[in-house]
Amino acid sequence: MLLNNKRIFIIEDNIQNRVVFTMTLKLHGAWIEFDRWGQHTCSRLKTLDQVDLIVLDLMLPGGVSGYDIFDEIRSLPEYNRVPIVAVSAAEPSIALAKTRQKGFSGFIAKPIDDDLFPRQLARIMAGEEIWYAGERYQGIS
Repeated sequence: MLLNNKRIFIIEDNIQNRVVFTMTLKLHGAWIEFDRWGQHTCSRLKTLDQVDLIVLDLMLPGGVSGYDIFDEIRSLPEYNRVPIVAVSAAEPSIALAKTRQKGFSGFIAKPIDDDLFPRQLARIMAGEEIWYAGERYQGIS
């Protein structure tokens, strides 16, 4: 399996997206944990033995953004090298540049492609950067 025993932590507030991510990634062998709102991400991460990848929505409720969560995660020494990918419906023309500048390992536009998404995440865990604006976006990809 493509993601066999890979531990993926997802910060996503939308329940439909969480269901799609879970079904898609578990089908490929991944182990999934979630934080819904981004308010307890660091405390949740500290309870886990291992995380191979963090998938982070950029637009969260409650006045917190994925960029804020990224900074909090990177402040934890044990998560300094864990790849973080933004998976977001944010405008790619803005989000691509901002996530690159911030130090994300990639950006994947929503809606995800069910066939492509697991391969993209596997490539990121293998050390590649993925900057995918989606097929419908006509700007930078």
